[in-house]
Amino acid sequence: MNCTTIPQAKKIARVRSLFAAALVLACAFGTVTHAAAQKVVAPTTPDTITPPVGNTAFLVGHAKGSQGYVCLPAPTGGTSWTINNPRPEATLFTDVFGLDYQIITHFASINENPKQGVAVPLSGNATWQSSLDSSRVWATASAHIDAGTDASCPHDGSIQCLLLQSVGNLKGPTGGRLLANVSFIQRLNTNGGSAPISACSVGQTQLVPYTADYYFFHESK
Repeated sequence: MNCTTIPQAKKIARVRSLFAAALVLACAFGTVTHAAAQKVVAPTTPDTITPPVGNTAFLVGHAKGSQGYVCLPAPTGGTSWTINNPRPEATLFTDVFGLDYQIITHFASINENPKQGVAVPLSGNATWQSSLDSSRVWATASAHIDAGTDASCPHDGSIQCLLLQSVGNLKGPTGGRLLANVSFIQRLNTNGGSAPISACSVGQTQLVPYTADYYFFHESK
């Protein structure tokens, strides 16, 4: 028996294993990218939080995250919980073969490519970054409805459902465009995330978990 064939056989097996893993990853990436390109039908919402005519939903992400609060002096005396920067931090998922697959991260960051006339706050803007191609959109809330007041926002006592408008977009470092043309975002079906009701001391912080559905729109072609 030629012992030199054993390391060679192991090397071949390792290469085949790596190739198979790469193939599975490529298939998963292709599936998610293809799914992202499908037409998405956003639920009917009140006019207040419905994007203007001429915008079409193209992507939805199911978010799991937290809303931050800080305890500050209240104008009427005492203290109260106030939404803290950063804004909600969350991970957005889509379903691939029955499993959650991460597609977007949501956080606060400085707007690196503001639209004309947009002032960039030092505290940053709400940001969504594609986990697939690193493209980004920055947006600010333009309208809201209270949770529990509509079928698209049914969970009473949760954080508000929002219409957010893009104030900046950026392609990914290799030219990815998944979020580079987002015009509006809807935050719907919120569950949790409301300010704590407990007493607090100035400077105290707390994270409150929430879930929501984020619908992404671009100008209709």
